[in-house]
Order: sequence, then structure tokens, then C-alpha cells
Amino acid sequence: MKICATMKKFPGGMMVIPLLIGCAVNTFVPQCLEIGGFTTALFKSGQSTLVGLFIFCSGATINVKQVGKPLYKGAVLTILKLVIGVIIGYLLNLIFGPAGILGLTPFAVISAVTNSNGAIYTALAKEFGDDTDVGAIAVLSLNDGPFLTMIALGTTGLASIPVLSIVAAIIPLIIGMILGNLDSDFRDLLSKGLNMILPVNGFVFGANMSLVDIAKAGVPGILLGLITVFSTGVLTYIIYSAIRRKPDPMGMAIGTVGGNAVATPASVAMADPSLEPYVESATAQTAAAVVITAILTPILTGWVSRRASKKLALKAAASSLADKEN
Repeated sequence: MKICATMKKFPGGMMVIPLLIGCAVNTFVPQCLEIGGFTTALFKSGQSTLVGLFIFCSGATINVKQVGKPLYKGAVLTILKLVIGVIIGYLLNLIFGPAGILGLTPFAVISAVTNSNGAIYTALAKEFGDDTDVGAIAVLSLNDGPFLTMIALGTTGLASIPVLSIVAAIIPLIIGMILGNLDSDFRDLLSKGLNMILPVNGFVFGANMSLVDIAKAGVPGILLGLITVFSTGVLTYIIYSAIRRKPDPMGMAIGTVGGNAVATPASVAMADPSLEPYVESATAQTAAAVVITAILTPILTGWVSRRASKKLALKAAASSLADKEN
């Protein structure tokens, strides 16, 4: 059976398909994930550990001696994602206050929009980018969790986040980077681990979501997903392509909400209890946005990639024709 090969045919399929399966299982037969022991530990309650492991392995891929272009690309994409998300959330709070509008709160917006799905980005980078685009995940991993969200909420005054909580979110990345640079065998070992973690991560994220909760999120959840896709997807694609001076689909590839962002509202509220009243709605809305962006972003990334390829082909043909005429 070509299960793995079939999953890879779908954009981001190694992450998205297990996520949808996990979500379906948790919705219709949740008890099978709650029998305890290793089963529950791996497929239900291991979310924080798997996210930490993913960040740890990502850190190991950062080669300080060959970090140039991947660092540049990752930094630009991460900054664009963060800045756009913060601006939208800040303006929403400035105009409508902490309660937001249509049930969509500034807390939910910043928690979701600033947090991208590194697994989907990696899958899309392997399909539509090059090795430097794949390497950029090492920096993009910084927003694969509550780290940058905490900084964003703290700097905008929407939350009071202890410094220790921020440090705890980045330590796995630093340790992975140190090990990977001290020993190339470690880098090779941990970088291969990323591929193994993707489908397991996807299932666990889904196993902590419910189709019922997503339905309850209603219009705010759908709106949050669309805001993410068009602000940090389409808009980032335009800006990133302008910076790169050529159409680059990787700008579109970060228009997602990471599956681990579902846990971000609760994580941030642990650091700042004043946000607790907004956790339930923000979590449901984020869960809806995860699914919506996981479906739309790969489709749009494939579309802009094909469009970019056609433009480059036409440009090359026109240049070749001009050379012949001269």
C-alpha cells in the first residue's frame, strides 16, 4: 500500500491528513484515545512534548557556518508574519477593545495569525521551493508556538508575560542548534527526525480538536482563518516577492495557523490570568482557523507557484527572442 506516497501527493498532506483523521477520531470516538498508558501519552496528551521535540529538531538544522540565505529568508518571513499579525490585533483592540468584534478578539487574532504551521511550510517548501527555503524553517520555528505570541501580546500591552515563560519557549531551539553545530552526526539524526514527527504531530493536534468545537466557533473562526490566509498569506506573498524581486510562493506558504496554536491561548493565559475569560472562544476560533488555513494555503501556494513559473517562462522566452533578434 502506498499510504505515505498518497499523502505526499496532497500539499501539506503529511501534516493535514493525519490532523483531519485525529480530529475525526476525537469527535466521534474520543474514548479510544483516553484509555491511558502509552496510547494516550502519545496520541492525545503528548502535544507539548511533540511541539518541543519539533522545535528541538528544527534547531539542529541551523548550521551557523552555512546559515546565510536560509537565515535571511526565515528572518524576513518570520518578521512579516509577526508584524502583520500584531498590527491587525492591535488595531482591533484600539478600535473595538478587548472584546473585539463579531466575537473575534484581539487575543485570538494575535494568538493565531502570528503563529504559522511549520510542518505545512516545510512540506510546501520541499514541493515548491529549494533547499534554502526548507532551511528557513529553522527560524520560522520561532513562531511555531507561544514564544513570539507572548512577545507580541506583551509589547502591545495586551498581556503581561513573565520573561521566564518566553525563555522556556525558546530553550529547545537553542539546545538543538548547539548540538547540531557541535556534532554533524547529531544534525543529521535530528533533521531526519523532523519527517517522522510531522504525521504524528498532525494526528495529536487533531486529537485535541473537535469538529463540534470548530462548528461552535462559527463565523469568528472562519473569519480568523480567512484573515490569516489573506493577510499573512496573500499580502506576505506580495511583499516577500517584492523584497526578493521575483515571484516567490514561499511568502504564501506561511499563511497558516499552526496546529499547536490551538494550545497558545491557554498557554498565554497561564502566564497572564487576566486573559482567562477569552481562552475558550480563542481556542475554538483558532481550531477552526487551523483547518481552514491548512486547506486553503497549500491550494493557493500551488496556484501562485504555477503562476510564477509561467511568468518566469514567458520572461525567459522573451529574453531569448530578444537575443536572437540582436
